[in-house]
Amino acid sequence: MAKLDVLIINPSALGQIYQGLSHSLAAIEPPIWAGLIANHLRVKQKSVDILDCEGLGLTVDEGARRAGDYDPRLTVVVVYGQQPSASTQNMFAATLLCTKLKELYPHRRVVLVGGHCSALPSRTLSEEAVDFVCQGEGPSTITALLNCNLERLDENQLAKVPGLWYREEGRAKYSGVSATLVAQENLSHELPGMAWDLLPMKNYRAHNWHCFDNISERQPYASIYTSLGCPFRCSFCCINATYGVNKFRYWDPKFMIQQFDVLANTYGVKNIKIADEMFVLKDAHFIELCKLLKERKYGFNIWAYSRIDTIKESHLEALKDAGVNWLALGIESKSKFVRDGVQKGRFGDSDIYDVVRKIKAAGIHVIGNYIFGLPDDTYETMKETLDMALDLNCEMGNFYSAMAYPGSKLYEMAVADGLRLPDSWLGYSQHSANCLPLPTKAISGGEVLGFRDRAWNRYFADPGYLALVKSKFGDATYQHIKDMTKLTLPREFAIQPPAAFDPMRINAAGLGRNEFESPR
Repeated sequence: MAKLDVLIINPSALGQIYQGLSHSLAAIEPPIWAGLIANHLRVKQKSVDILDCEGLGLTVDEGARRAGDYDPRLTVVVVYGQQPSASTQNMFAATLLCTKLKELYPHRRVVLVGGHCSALPSRTLSEEAVDFVCQGEGPSTITALLNCNLERLDENQLAKVPGLWYREEGRAKYSGVSATLVAQENLSHELPGMAWDLLPMKNYRAHNWHCFDNISERQPYASIYTSLGCPFRCSFCCINATYGVNKFRYWDPKFMIQQFDVLANTYGVKNIKIADEMFVLKDAHFIELCKLLKERKYGFNIWAYSRIDTIKESHLEALKDAGVNWLALGIESKSKFVRDGVQKGRFGDSDIYDVVRKIKAAGIHVIGNYIFGLPDDTYETMKETLDMALDLNCEMGNFYSAMAYPGSKLYEMAVADGLRLPDSWLGYSQHSANCLPLPTKAISGGEVLGFRDRAWNRYFADPGYLALVKSKFGDATYQHIKDMTKLTLPREFAIQPPAAFDPMRINAAGLGRNEFESPR
C-alpha cells in the first residue's frame, strides 16, 4: 500500500450521465483540475497520485476498491467538469464514490473540491459522506489542510484553513477565511501545468466531431487551460462560483508552449481542446501563443471557444496557422430579446451570419452552441433558433436545454420562484434519462426537453447538413453521422411539441443549405 500525502480521485458515472453516448461518441477527457492540483502539491513538496476513474474506465465500486492500493493522509475527490456546468452532473458519481470510500475506509479523511461544491458548500457537507468541503478553486485550501493534524481534528487549526467547510458538533461550519485565488503573476509557479505523468494518457478520446476530418483517429487526446475564469456574466453560467470574481488570469504564452511541447513530444498528442472559457479574447495572450504554436509545426488539431462579439477577422489566420481547426460560438438564441434576458452579449442576426461566414472562409469549422428554454423562450422563439441553426449549417451544432446550474443566476431565480428542479444531481445532465430543464415563462421543462431532442434529430438528419458533411469530411464521417442519429436517449420528462412546432414535421426556414445567404 503506497503511502501518500494526497490521493486525488476523479469519479466517473459516464453510463448514467451520457447513457448510450458514453460507449463511443462522448469524449473521455483528462481531469484538468486534478492535474493542476497535483502539480501544485508537488511544488509544496507533497507526495501525490491521481486515480482517474473515468480515464481508467472504472465503476464507482472498482474505483473505491482501487483507492485501497494507497494509504493517503488526505483523499481529494475532484468534482470539476470539462465545462463549468458539468460539475453538478458529476456530483452524482462523487456521491456514490464518497459513500463507498467511507464504507470501506471509514477513518480516511475526504475533501470534496469543485464548482458545484463551491456553489453549495454547506449543503454539500451536510449531505455527503465526507469530512470537508472546499469553497474556492482548491489549491490553497488543500495545502493548508495538509498542515493540520488530520488524525485528531483540531477546530482551532481547521478554523484557520481558507475556504474550508467542516463539521462542528455534527453541523456544517465555515472557517470564515476566504480562499484567495492564485495570483496571475504566480500561476506558472503555483500551478505549473498538469501532472500528465500521473494520468492514463493513452486512454483519452476526443469528441467525435473534433475528428470529423479523420473520424478513426480520436486518440490520443488532451484538454488544457491557458487561462482561468471569465469576465462575462451570462445568467445561465456557473463558472464563477469557483472563483468568486468575474475576471481572467492568464498563464504566460512562453510557459504554455512548454505544455504543448510535452503533449506533442512525450505523448504524441495531436487532438487538443483548449478548455478556456473564452480563448479568443485577449490578443496579447492568444495571438502570441498562436505564433509559438505555428513555429512548432506540430500539426495539432485544436478546438477552442470564442464569442460572436469578440472574434475579429484579423484573428483567423493566426488561429488557423496554429492548428485551431474548430471554434465554438455561443449563439444561444436567435432572439435578441431572449439573449438580453440572460445577459448574453450585444449582437444581432447580421453579426452572427457575418462571423460564421468569415470563420468558415478562413478554413476553420464552426460549432454553433444553442440553448432552448431560456426564461423568455416560447415555442415560436425556439423554432426561430432552430431555423437559424439550419440556415447557418455549421459543421457541428450543440443543442442544450436551459438548466438552473447551482452557482448561476438562473439557479438563484429558480429557487426564489419555487420552480421545480431535478430530483437528483444526475438530472442536471443534458443527456441523462431524468434530465429536467427549467420551465420558461410560457412552457414547461418537459416541453423544452421534448423540443430540444426533436431539434437535435432535425439538425443531424437534415439533407443540407448531411451534404455538407459528405462534401467536407467524406463518406466515413457521413456514415458516422447517419449511425449517430439512430441512437435515441430514453427521457422520463420529455413532452413532444405540438405539431405546429414539431421540428421533425415543419420545414425550417433555411432548409440546411450548404451555402447560406444573409438573413432575410
